[in-house]
Amino acid sequence: MISTNKIKRLQDTLNTVVEKPLLTSTIVLIAVSLVVLSLSLPYYLSDFDNFWSQILAEAHGMIFDIAVIGILIFWLNENGQTRQRIRFYRDEIDDFRLWESDEAAFRTVGNIKRLNRNKIFEVNLVNCFLARTNLNYVNLTASNLNSANVSQSTMVEATLMNTRMNQTNFENSNLNQANLKGSFASGANFRDAFLIKTNFENAFLIKANFRNAYLMEANLKNSYLMGADFENASLYKADFRGAKGLSIEQLAKSKTLYLARFDDELLEQIKTELPELVGT
Repeated sequence: MISTNKIKRLQDTLNTVVEKPLLTSTIVLIAVSLVVLSLSLPYYLSDFDNFWSQILAEAHGMIFDIAVIGILIFWLNENGQTRQRIRFYRDEIDDFRLWESDEAAFRTVGNIKRLNRNKIFEVNLVNCFLARTNLNYVNLTASNLNSANVSQSTMVEATLMNTRMNQTNFENSNLNQANLKGSFASGANFRDAFLIKTNFENAFLIKANFRNAYLMEANLKNSYLMGADFENASLYKADFRGAKGLSIEQLAKSKTLYLARFDDELLEQIKTELPELVGT
């Protein structure tokens, strides 16, 4: 009789082989090859030429299977895994929504960057906590950041075109050279923010708060600025041509309008009533 120890050692060996896919595949390949070659030996000896032509025909069929079916299956598998990863990143953003903590902020930012690497730019970030994070160069085109908290963060050269940012908090953040063209940022808080060379062209900035903000060389052409607050804001070389709803009362509270550009009618009014701000 076979001892218990020998049976256990045999089971352990089998388990070790099964746990190593490459080793298991190699053993199966060797076993199958020995069986097939031994059964084919009579044909090798008696009718090799005819048998060889059949092997070549099968080889061509194998190549076709690998080229068409193998590659197709690989593509479908990779595509499916990518979709699963994207769904996981979106779900995790939902899990951290409304959770105001540094961990939630950094995990959400990590998921945003992973989505960007997968060419996903439209992300639902409503009510997300993103304070004190690094969002430089991220692309959130057409995303929804309504009521999100992005205060004290850096978004240098970020892309936020056509993005919804109504009531979003960007207080004391750095958005230098960010692209907010066509964005919807009514009621957004840009207080104490750095907005140097930021592009707000065609943006909706109704009742936005720009108090103490740095808007040097910012592009606000054709933007909607009804009720926007520019108190103590630096508007050096800012471009307001074509801006809608902009009044001299709003500009009178700014820190400087030196070299800022306006439509002719408004510019003449500023030179007459606010000469100290334009340096004339």
